[in-house]
Amino acid sequence: MLRLPPFIYLAPATAAEAAQMLAEHGPDAMLVAGGSDVLPNMKRRQRVPKVLISLRRIGELTGISGDAEHGFRIGACATLAQIAGHAGIQAAYPALAKAADSAGTPPLRTTGTIGGNLCLDTRCNYYDQTFEWRQALGFCLKDGSDVCRVAPGSPRCLAVSSCDTAPVLCSLDARVRLVGPAGERTLAVQSLFGEDGINYLAKQPEEVLTEVLLPPPAGLRSAYWKLRRRASVDFPVLGVAVALQSDDGVVRKARIVLGAVASHPLVAVEAEALLAGQQLSEELIDRAAEAAAKPAKPLDMTDLDYLYRKKMARVYVRRALRELAGLPSGDEESA
Repeated sequence: MLRLPPFIYLAPATAAEAAQMLAEHGPDAMLVAGGSDVLPNMKRRQRVPKVLISLRRIGELTGISGDAEHGFRIGACATLAQIAGHAGIQAAYPALAKAADSAGTPPLRTTGTIGGNLCLDTRCNYYDQTFEWRQALGFCLKDGSDVCRVAPGSPRCLAVSSCDTAPVLCSLDARVRLVGPAGERTLAVQSLFGEDGINYLAKQPEEVLTEVLLPPPAGLRSAYWKLRRRASVDFPVLGVAVALQSDDGVVRKARIVLGAVASHPLVAVEAEALLAGQQLSEELIDRAAEAAAKPAKPLDMTDLDYLYRKKMARVYVRRALRELAGLPSGDEESA
């Protein structure tokens, strides 16, 4: 049985107090909300903080408020189950409700939070192992070694972002609020992530993510498709979020974001440009799906064959676009 290492547990009453604690304890401290990712990582000794700072008692981080006309505010400690079951979120942002409902298992969704999901540690088959396994291998860049086990010639860690909600929130132009000792700031969710499996967040170490801010949908329609081996439990090996805003059948705004194919949510810029100002047709959808799959460069660091995952990026973008166009999936290829 893997056991937790010893730690000091602190329970601040406000986000500002939590940020101050982070600043005081420095790299020895970590935040914990639901604990569905932090605690298993501690058991595997991927993270060994001396101090855990809990966010669960901070009332300002809870709850979901707002409406479709003005947008929504989601507290960072709102659980994934609360988001998936919220009628307003389901109606205004169905892709977000679906992404939240597909993360982990029902028990994990009742404890896992939106803030924790956004700050989810990057994943890799070589890193997500016990300490003894990693030690026998010789560790990796993320463990302090000088070599990436996925691509030994890579100068940076290639562990992937496997957060379900991040691609959707990027596609919806959501923002997050961060509170630190020096004050607070807001940041686009897309700007929250860096292209590095180790330094994967733009959030400063002493900052606390306090809430997610969603703009009014204003006619924006969204879809989320997720590929994983077991539909009831696994992390995504591919996540596709698509958001479209149309006027008289013409696409005025298109957002396509891929998850679990890079160290950050990957925006399919070329595919978005193809759709803008056009009417959705089967031929256009196929072209956009092909363009969206181009920047996806999955490597052998997560589940399923990486060539299959590359192929499925095209298939799943096509499925999401056809869903929003009101067309049947129409796949000649199967997942």
